[in-house]
Amino acid sequence: MNEARPPALDCDAAAALIESLTDTVIRAGAAILAVNRSAMKVDGKTDGSPVTEADLAADLVIAEGLARVVPDIPSLSEERTAQATLPYRGSFFLIDPLDGTKEFVAGRNEFTVNLALVSHGTPLLGIISAPALGLIWRGIVGRGAERLTLGKGKPLIEPIHTRPCPPRGQPWTVAVSRSHGDARTEAFIAARPGAVRCELGSAVKFGRVAEGGVDIYPRLSPVSEWDVAAGHAVVLAAGGRVTNSSGAALQFGTERKDFIVPEFIAWGDPNAAV
Repeated sequence: MNEARPPALDCDAAAALIESLTDTVIRAGAAILAVNRSAMKVDGKTDGSPVTEADLAADLVIAEGLARVVPDIPSLSEERTAQATLPYRGSFFLIDPLDGTKEFVAGRNEFTVNLALVSHGTPLLGIISAPALGLIWRGIVGRGAERLTLGKGKPLIEPIHTRPCPPRGQPWTVAVSRSHGDARTEAFIAARPGAVRCELGSAVKFGRVAEGGVDIYPRLSPVSEWDVAAGHAVVLAAGGRVTNSSGAALQFGTERKDFIVPEFIAWGDPNAAV
C-alpha cells in the first residue's frame, strides 16, 4: 500500500492541466510516427502481446512530461507496471503509450495514445490521440468533451456528444475490434437484430462513441485498465456511460489482479444502459 496518499484532483484541477497534458500526448504521438515501422524491432511480452521501440519512445515522452507538469501525482503505464503499488489512493494517471500495437505493426493507422486522470478509482479526464489520423478526443467528466483535428497551425476544436439510441426497430451501430473477438460479445451483438458492425482498432472505438458516430462499444472479455480508462472518461464527458454487463460502474487502480477489467460496455445513450 502506498505510504503517502497523493492529492485527489477535481474538475477545476483537471481543466487547468488539460492543455499541457494534450501537448504531452501530441508529442508522444510524434515520437511514435518518427519510428520506421518497416525497420523497427518487435519484441513479445510475457502475455504474448507485442512491444516496439515506438511504445517505449511514447512512454518516455509521457513520463517526462508528467514529471515536469505534475510531479506529485503518481502514474501507472502499461510499460512500467513493475513500478506499480496498489491500491492507488487519491488521483493517478493511467497510461497506454501505444494502444493498438498490433495495428501499428500491421501498418494500419488506428492506433492511439491513451492518457487518463483517475480520482478515487473513477476516470475524471481522458485524452485519446490517434496521431496517424490527426485526431484527438478529450474530455473532463462534468465539463464536456471535444474532438481536435490536427493540421498546420492551430487545431480545429469541436464539441462532441454521444447520440441517443436508435428508435425501436432501427439497427444499432456497434463498434467492434478488428483484432479481438469473443463469444460473449458476439452474443450481446446478436441480441440486437440487424446491428451494423463498425470494425475499428484501439481506443478509436471510444472516440467514435463519444462523437456520436456509433451507438455502443461492447467488450465482454478481459482487457487492461490502461486500454479503457481514457475512453471511459471521454465517453462519460460526452454524455454516455460505461458499465459492466450488469450495469455497474467500473473502478480503476484498486486491488484488481494484473490490472484487468473483466468486461465493459460503452453506451452512447446512458438511458440504454442495462
